[in-house]
Amino acid sequence: QVQLVESGGGLVETGGSLRLSCAATGSFLSVNAMFWHRQAPGRQREMVASILSGGASTYADFAKGRFTISRYNAKKNMYLQMDSVKPEDSAVYYCDADIMVSPNYHDTCWGQGTQVTVTS
Repeated sequence: QVQLVESGGGLVETGGSLRLSCAATGSFLSVNAMFWHRQAPGRQREMVASILSGGASTYADFAKGRFTISRYNAKKNMYLQMDSVKPEDSAVYYCDADIMVSPNYHDTCWGQGTQVTVTS
């Protein structure tokens, strides 16, 4: 069974930094695209950033210049470095990934989420 486990959330002051981690565990062949999404209370889940296995990345407009997504393929980990955070960045952050489970089957897996709260 494939699992994605996030960590690194918590309380941070406005203007501060936080680093989120996501680890893929279980039995699978490879991890393809990986994503960070977030969801604030009363709002729809939105994409924060994505990164392909080769390292190409994309960002939501609100994340550009402040957040950096990266991954360490050998250990099947992904990270989100959050700098210059704002109160509006407060949300539950989820990692998800397209995972090749077997040669003919891939699936999208989600982590359980990690809470980020930015205090003003």
